Amino acid sequence: MAQLQVSSPASSIHAAIPSLHTTGRLLYNQFWKAKSSSFKELGLRTSVGANKLQVIKAAARSETEVVSETVKGGGLRGKLNKVVLAYSGGLDTSVIVPWLRENYGCEVVCFTADVGQGIKELDGLEQKAKASGACQLVVKDLKEEFVKDYIFPCLRAGAVYERKYLLGTSMARPVIAKAMVEVAKEVGADAVSHGCTGKGNDQVRFELTFFALNPKLNVVAPWREWDITGREDAIEYAKKHNIPVPVTKKSIYSRDRNLWHLSHEGDILEDPANEPKKDMYMMSVDPEDAPDQAEYVEIGIESGLPVSVNGKRLSPASLLAELNEIGGKHGVGRIDMVENRLVGMKSRGVYETPGGTILFAAARELEFLTLDRETIQVKDSLALKYAELVYAGRWFDPLRESMDAFMQKITETTTGSVTLKLYKGSVTVTSRTSPFSLYRQDISSFESGQIYDQADAAGFIRLYGLPMRVRAMLEQGI
Repeated sequence: MAQLQVSSPASSIHAAIPSLHTTGRLLYNQFWKAKSSSFKELGLRTSVGANKLQVIKAAARSETEVVSETVKGGGLRGKLNKVVLAYSGGLDTSVIVPWLRENYGCEVVCFTADVGQGIKELDGLEQKAKASGACQLVVKDLKEEFVKDYIFPCLRAGAVYERKYLLGTSMARPVIAKAMVEVAKEVGADAVSHGCTGKGNDQVRFELTFFALNPKLNVVAPWREWDITGREDAIEYAKKHNIPVPVTKKSIYSRDRNLWHLSHEGDILEDPANEPKKDMYMMSVDPEDAPDQAEYVEIGIESGLPVSVNGKRLSPASLLAELNEIGGKHGVGRIDMVENRLVGMKSRGVYETPGGTILFAAARELEFLTLDRETIQVKDSLALKYAELVYAGRWFDPLRESMDAFMQKITETTTGSVTLKLYKGSVTVTSRTSPFSLYRQDISSFESGQIYDQADAAGFIRLYGLPMRVRAMLEQGI
């Protein structure tokens, strides 16, 4: 143990180590054998004498009691008062609870947002959270807010990331993070935490929302700090801290589900050359197995936002849920793409968005009736940037909010109804009507009319084509 260079109080601890209880030796290995940089960091927060007393007391206690003592006096990495953790009840977040208590000496409030991931995901969460060491669990139903204030604005803007992705996860993270900030204020927390990895987009989406809404909050991201490298490490950590390990069957895919979509990543999907397995899909049937009879669905839209299905007015969340059922039955809304993550790497994902695919088709089609050429072109160009901002977690960025104001203004007259035909994975527009339609049959008809004189086209073409004509004259010496 000569490698440990500390003052005399630590030397007395060193002398006592051989006779300590196994738990004491474990804490010794975790603390006194820490890297010198970690030791110095701790030295800024607590005296050696206090740590000496803590180690001696810990020697005769269980792992759970050690964590409890740490909460009272500060953690191995510092001291926080109370942390609100984005909690799912799975292995990762179950382990994060005791890790936060041990390393930051804090109380942990688990927070779960219901964004339409399914009732099974919420079963037994309170018992799991408290068994992991949390002081309480807060669950909020955010489904209506999610659809009304996040999904529908993206739909109105026509926001699609890299030609395919309808932003299912990207839209959900800011509404969850916003609720976490609100809960932190309610419970008096000084920090928030999430279980996102250091290689993905979600860490950015959560933390940019935290920064925008409460820059005073501390943010703890365990996957960027701890030594746990995988599932087996997490299970071992849970056992050492007497944390019940979730007994659910481990999926071979990494999935994220909400009311808008279901994403699949990992396993065979990591090779872009592999076709997804048929049994992977959960929200939609295989188009080959979809009904042989097509189904027609009418979407009512007011000022760019959907309000009804087949003449029945529904709340935003209910409307989307209804279309998920209809679209999923016909195999609608499957997307397989390789995308560019914000952190620089490419990743392959498969997305199921049955209701969203129907709504995008309807909203876009109605705009062809109500918006002129220049407006559509400008809107489409801004939609690309809008999608990039949402994908990058910049929901509360003034730029996105300003663009949203433009989208709201420009779609004021996008009101009407669109009928679509669903058949074996396809969505085909069959009818569209609007009281604000710019389409005039008396003008568009091939029959002669009073408003449009075909003879006027000759002068228009000469003027419109003048630059091209002048260039040709120059090149040919005319």
